Amino acid sequence: MTYLWGDTRRFNSYSGYFRKAFGGRVQKLAVNAGFTCPNRDGRVGVGGCTFCNNEAFTPSYCMEGDRVERQLKTGIEFHRNRYRHAERYLAYFQSFSNTYAPLDRLREIYDRALAVPGVVGIVVGTRPDCIDDEKLDYFAQLAENKYVAIEYGVESCYDKTLRSVNRGHDFECARRAVEATAARGIATGAHFILGLPGETDDMLIRQTAVINALPLTTVKFHQLQIFRGTPMAEDYRLNPARYRFWQLPEYVDFFIEIVRRLRPTLVVERFASETPPRFQAGPTWGSVRNEQLLQMFEARLAERNVWQGELFNS
Repeated sequence: MTYLWGDTRRFNSYSGYFRKAFGGRVQKLAVNAGFTCPNRDGRVGVGGCTFCNNEAFTPSYCMEGDRVERQLKTGIEFHRNRYRHAERYLAYFQSFSNTYAPLDRLREIYDRALAVPGVVGIVVGTRPDCIDDEKLDYFAQLAENKYVAIEYGVESCYDKTLRSVNRGHDFECARRAVEATAARGIATGAHFILGLPGETDDMLIRQTAVINALPLTTVKFHQLQIFRGTPMAEDYRLNPARYRFWQLPEYVDFFIEIVRRLRPTLVVERFASETPPRFQAGPTWGSVRNEQLLQMFEARLAERNVWQGELFNS
């Protein structure tokens, strides 16, 4: 069976999206350009989001302080040894808020990244309150000749949740940023955390309709993880009853209920995450890797004979 997104996988996958866009494999390379966030430096708040420890998901080859070009060339060499068939790369500016700087600095960084041989585009992770028309016009200009995606940390559509994790913006701010980005023809992504304190399964299922209504190209989900050294880790230590965690099989089945309701045109980049044990301060799924998570997810879709968008109501 071929599904609406044009292949035989039961969900609209990120790898399939790039195969159609580029005709083959494209590898993302994480880059740390030394940005910070407005709720760390005092403009919006201090202390950052309660769940945030950027070090927990920064690859070993991605060292702050190294020039962008050096990080990319190191990443290319790393991935060539691991994935010999990867020939094209996306510079993924992942750490902190990568539009939180004057446009002149952004232009310098992203123009340099795109000049590295083999780099065919950029993916820029940021906050929805760190974008404006001038910056979006710049990215739209880049997107005329290169692949450009802006990925917003939205985390939740519920304002009460956003306040509780010290996010520093409301959901309407995220909606405006997503709409303004997509209106310029820029690939637009969003990141959501499943399992934040106070959010029930029913709330997360209902959130899917809100996500469907956004003009997103891609969406990324992660299960809640508690990282050492964060305010959330201390809150979890003092108030463990506020938190609940899925066992892995339960989480896979729960996420399937989300994906069944996602609009078929929405590309699912990721549905879960792994983090090195040294960063973990809460329950984990052990040493399971992202590849294994994906295999479990696809096997369960097939076992249940379900697929993305089968319950979507336009």
